[in-house]
Amino acid sequence: MYDYLKGQVTRITPEYIVLEQQGIGWQLYTPNPFAFRASNNEQQIFVYMHVREDAQQLFGFMNLEQRELFRKLIQVSGIGPKGALAILASGNPSQVITAIEMEDETFLVKFPGVGKKTARQMILDLKGKLGTLLDAVLLPSTEEELPLFGVNPNKHELEEAMLALTALGYSERELVKIKGQLDEDDTLTTTDAYMKHALKLLLKMK
Repeated sequence: MYDYLKGQVTRITPEYIVLEQQGIGWQLYTPNPFAFRASNNEQQIFVYMHVREDAQQLFGFMNLEQRELFRKLIQVSGIGPKGALAILASGNPSQVITAIEMEDETFLVKFPGVGKKTARQMILDLKGKLGTLLDAVLLPSTEEELPLFGVNPNKHELEEAMLALTALGYSERELVKIKGQLDEDDTLTTTDAYMKHALKLLLKMK
């Protein structure tokens, strides 16, 4: 129904952003809200409308490839929109596609809400059907290594990232394990950077 919306991002929360267009504020749920920036400049965001009996939700994505992978994921039994957002929030969609193609269940079960049964279903439903996305997905830059020392003063940004990760379905137990490393990393200065690095650490944990 909708392909994309153009407007100004006026609000960012741990779960969604608000895109204002001609006096209307669209609430868009995204994999990582803090990847966006509130600005008066017009931004184009690809959207997907998810309709249920009790709700209608709009999901927003930074590029077309991310949205198309989202659409594929929610077709898998056991994966809803929230689970698909958590998978996409990893910042490396091509790793997910590669894991599906290589039948790497160990990698797939690292995501919130994805157990062995769901991982196997992802492979059965999507293997061989995502090849065109593998080359098209845009990968954001991420830090490769943690520093040996340092204290980051950006506590507010760190807490925002923790809230966003909780909204994606990560447990407090999981977040406690990585929060100390994030807090000591003085190379991370934005919520988006915390999110990307936190997700990278979470995927390595299991």
